Amino acid sequence: MEKRTEPGTKPVLEVLAGRVLDPPPVWLMRQAGRYLPEYRDVRAKVSGFLELCYTPELAVEVTLQPLRRFPLDAAILFSDILVVPHALGMEVRFLEGEGPKLEPLRGAADLARLDADRLHERLRPVYETVAILARELPPRATLIGFSGAPWTLACYMLEGGGSKEWLAARRAALAEPAFFERLIALLTDAIVAYLSAQIAHGAEVVQLFDSWAGVLPESETRRWVIEPARRIAEALAARHPEVPLIAFPRGIGPLYPAFVEAVRPAGIGLDTTVPCGWARDALPEDTALQGNLDPVTLLVGGDRLAEEVARIRGAFRARPHIFNLGHGILPQTPVAHVEELITHLHSRGR
Repeated sequence: MEKRTEPGTKPVLEVLAGRVLDPPPVWLMRQAGRYLPEYRDVRAKVSGFLELCYTPELAVEVTLQPLRRFPLDAAILFSDILVVPHALGMEVRFLEGEGPKLEPLRGAADLARLDADRLHERLRPVYETVAILARELPPRATLIGFSGAPWTLACYMLEGGGSKEWLAARRAALAEPAFFERLIALLTDAIVAYLSAQIAHGAEVVQLFDSWAGVLPESETRRWVIEPARRIAEALAARHPEVPLIAFPRGIGPLYPAFVEAVRPAGIGLDTTVPCGWARDALPEDTALQGNLDPVTLLVGGDRLAEEVARIRGAFRARPHIFNLGHGILPQTPVAHVEELITHLHSRGR
């Protein structure tokens, strides 16, 4: 069932349709997470992180927790980008204090390990979570589904875990382009299917996270970040023309305009390094801008937080804008600082 909302009822949807709102709507990347004591209570009930992602009643509870505390304008599905490689048949484990661990792909022969035919079967619990959220979400809140982008997923699948340099993926992209093209194409198709299913179960917006887009040089960014995102956006627009896409190509700096021109997302997520004035002037006026408070500023709070909220709000006052962070909220962030952020955002002073 595709859930549709009448225009004018949900601030996030209004902004993604091109409307300027004052104050802007707000949600936060990783708004459901370890900084919340109630999240930690739920997490303690399960043996592993993926169990939490694949248990609909718990994933629904965790998704809704921040909306009970704060007047947020969107709920983003609680899940993880690595459920896609997991659903394709890769072993994925989350180790406490170490992050994700995968059995890495080593070359073209390893593509046989990936089985797209069972993708939806394995992701059925995620779709059930989306469907429940679509029924239970507060009327004002928009339900956002998401996926990792092909490049970022490939980084984890080739590296076997986290990295600062992502040398395995970067080396494969240059040294084995035919293999890497096949991997990116497989991931692109899987992501389209995954996001389309989320929409079919009630997601009103979908966001594409390319967290490691910024490690590539220009030509490789165009090939492995921008072009796959364009294909995903076109496929989703053909299937679900009324559902907006937000893209977050973190770290691509001066290539943001090229990304927006090629992909044409309804909204573009700005990371913390992007100057607000530059983004306002360089990106098309009909593209909603999302971001881009530094999570460390939220962690610190106080006068600096108030100043930065006012600065970002002022910079985007004439543009369709969704207030957010430039990356995910840090686990050490005091809950009171999120309350302060929203209070500052909703105040009339600029």
